[in-house]
Amino acid sequence: MLHLIQTQPNSLSKDLHEDICEDSVFKGLYERLADDLHDYLYYKYGERLTPSDKAQEAFIKLWENCKKVTPSRAKSFLYTVANNLMLNEVKHQKVVLKYQNEKPSESTNESPEFILEKEEYFKKYQEVLASLTEEQRTAFLLNKAEGKKHEEIAQLLGVTRKVVEYRIYSAFKVLRAKLEDFNIK
Repeated sequence: MLHLIQTQPNSLSKDLHEDICEDSVFKGLYERLADDLHDYLYYKYGERLTPSDKAQEAFIKLWENCKKVTPSRAKSFLYTVANNLMLNEVKHQKVVLKYQNEKPSESTNESPEFILEKEEYFKKYQEVLASLTEEQRTAFLLNKAEGKKHEEIAQLLGVTRKVVEYRIYSAFKVLRAKLEDFNIK
């Protein structure tokens, strides 16, 4: 009865002797599975999600995990990894699409004349700021641009609070004189 049992090579023992980390074994797996993996991804997800790249990434993951994956499990590993990569790409594309739909438009309701006037006014404002003394400009911008209080500015500049107030007041005076409709709080 014992001699009737046909002995087949055990795939498990074959797996123990083959190592995916060996170049020839990995190359054989690549040559045997790469086209089928690409086609599977292409048919399932289409060309837009770059199935070639995902198939390559799956083989890279296989190489990185070659000590953990047996040759008999390589195909299953590749298809699972590649499918997960494609699903992640689908999720990413949904996020991109959602952002594009929510992105505010670049257009405004402002007329071209208003935009031009605003740009000219800003340019003039910068010129007037540049004409202030360094002390006036520094105190003014620390207060109005950065929101610092007079006492903080005085400590930063090493002067008294009254000096800071005078510098800000004199900067306001110059800005109001040289810019029509200048009003800032």
